[in-house]
Amino acid sequence: MRDLPAGLQAALDSGATTLCWCWRIAPRNRPALGFTDHDRDLMFDGTTFEAASGFSSSELRESVGLAVDNLEVESALVSPSLTEEALAAGDFDDALVEIFRVDWTDVASRALLRRGSLGEVRRSGHAFAAEVRGLAHYLQQPQGRLFQYACDAELGDARCGIDLTSGLYRASGTVTAGLGDRLLSTVDLAAFSDGWFTRGLLTFTGGANVGRAVEVKRHQKRAGETTIELWQAPGAVIVAGDAFTLTAGCDKQHATCREKFTNSVNYRGFPHMPGNDFLASPPSG
Repeated sequence: MRDLPAGLQAALDSGATTLCWCWRIAPRNRPALGFTDHDRDLMFDGTTFEAASGFSSSELRESVGLAVDNLEVESALVSPSLTEEALAAGDFDDALVEIFRVDWTDVASRALLRRGSLGEVRRSGHAFAAEVRGLAHYLQQPQGRLFQYACDAELGDARCGIDLTSGLYRASGTVTAGLGDRLLSTVDLAAFSDGWFTRGLLTFTGGANVGRAVEVKRHQKRAGETTIELWQAPGAVIVAGDAFTLTAGCDKQHATCREKFTNSVNYRGFPHMPGNDFLASPPSG
């Protein structure tokens, strides 16, 4: 049983048709965005909910237990704050989503009906459909340490201990030429060996993609020029003059930790753990 504010309950009991839906999307490290199917903007909790945004959702369902409750939201890309480039770049991945039922004559009369996170997003032309996953889906994620060969720490975190602000593991540069939606060339990384930034992170500090960070698939050095291939397109087109920073990459193997980072003491994997071949082998002697 859900308790509703007195004003909203009174509006429901009266049969009045002054209700609307409001959706609030809070991406990580970005201001929250608000949308409503009402014909004028609404504002509450410090968020402006844009009108005529074209949002609609499937039926809201809630089940008892730990099953993940999902619903789907559809909309047209008509808001300058919610663009195809931002969706493609992953700016809204795992964003917090809140869905409200609101009396638009008195926005204080509202109820939060669902809180979840943004899941799979499908785009088609100027429209998109997004999955909103219930918070129970976080219970399906691995927690705690994993017993495996590879290190389970993130390069540069407190468990790893590597200082990624050091000039040994960090570099800045400018794009010489954009060679595709995921490929760029630069002449600013001559001091670093081939492959040094493979599996690292490239963050744009200038240009249309400023603030976006993308993992590096391949760092290749040939004849004084360096090419960087990214795992995914950053959103906007990469062009000459775009500034970026790079942090070194790590493949989570013990040899890399020892030889590249001189950090074996903080290695968080189990390189000497016996594998399946050892477990399945017959006893010797």
